[in-house]
This record gives sequence, C-alpha cells and structure tokens, in this order.
Amino acid sequence: MKFAVIIVAAGSSQRMGFDKLLADLAGKPVLQRSVDAFLSCSEITDMVVVCPVERYKNLAIKHPNKSIQRVDGGIDRHDSVASGLAALPADVDYVAVHDGARPLISEKQIQNVLQKSIQHGASASARLVTETVKRADSNHRVCESISRENLWLMETPQIFCADLLRKAYDQVAQSGARVTDEVSAMELIGQSVYLVANQTINPKITFPADIEQAKKFLT
Repeated sequence: MKFAVIIVAAGSSQRMGFDKLLADLAGKPVLQRSVDAFLSCSEITDMVVVCPVERYKNLAIKHPNKSIQRVDGGIDRHDSVASGLAALPADVDYVAVHDGARPLISEKQIQNVLQKSIQHGASASARLVTETVKRADSNHRVCESISRENLWLMETPQIFCADLLRKAYDQVAQSGARVTDEVSAMELIGQSVYLVANQTINPKITFPADIEQAKKFLT
C-alpha cells in the first residue's frame, strides 16, 4: 500500500504578523514538527510539502525510505491541495491532507485515521464539541442557543482513498467551489466521511498565544 501525505503550508501568516510556520516551538520550527510526525509514521511512503521555497529551505526534511518533494501553493487553500495532489504518483492508494500549522498531531492519531479511511474510504480527525454554543449577531449579542449534540470541530489529518480525493477535487475545479477542508470537498460528491475522535491535543497555530500554549504541551 502506498500512503502519501500533503502538508499544506503555503499561507502568508498575515494574522500572526510573522511566519508562524517557522516560529520556534520547543527547539523546532512549527512546520518541522508537523513534517516529522508524518515522517515517523512507518505507513507513509510519499510526502509533498506545499510551501514557498524560502520557507522550505529553513527545514531539515529527509528520509532514506520516503519520497519527499516540495511544490508551490495557490491563492486559496484548496488550490494548494490541488497542487500537492497533482504532484503525487498515480499509484498512490491513500492520501492524507494535513495543515502544517497543526504541529502536535500524534503518530497514533495518524494511524487511527488511516485505518478508518481504509475501512470507509474517507475519514478525518475531529473532536466533539463540549462547550455551550451560541449564535450572535454582528453586534456580539446572543441570538440563539445551538445544540451541541453531534457537533464536531474538524481537524487534520483528513485521509482518503486517492481516487475519491481526485474525484472530489475535479468537482471543486468544475464547480468553482471554495472549500476550506477536504471533508467539504467530499460533500460535493456525496461521499460520507467517518470522524475519528482525537484523544490528544492537536491545535492549529493561528495567533502568537497559540505557540506559547503549544509549548506547554511539549514540556
């Protein structure tokens, strides 16, 4: 079985004010930790890192038994995923898509999501909503309560049979849809996705405080 991963790391980090993907996280750049998690996964055979060449040059990415390459991203996230998908070998069986800004993903959760993808064709790391959820208006005033029953917060990796992911991205291109994750792309072709509850911390680094919080989980 050939199992590939597309690490999406082409964003400009505008909300952060500096390159969050190269920010130091307990001795390693954020993006390096995301890459290393997948390189340590024995099932991975191919990796495509979607990022600017200057960002890539700051990383130490090599493995004797895995095919690793870098490609440029696009304007939107789905453009970057499409670029990564186009760079993969045609004979890849399963493809994981992972946000480079989620550096705390565990090898165990990668394997858990892969196994469910093999069973169901499509799966994604996620966590159940446990907090009370409210909808507010543009003035930040509460309008209504929303039941949290069966509500999930999506994470990555999201892993799919390669043929399904290619089919979904063909539909994205044809429809002009601007999907924010691959589960949304699967919805376009009517493909259900099995959610795998993540028991470990897997935050997305978005703001400076997120880096400090992530460091606490590594100590």
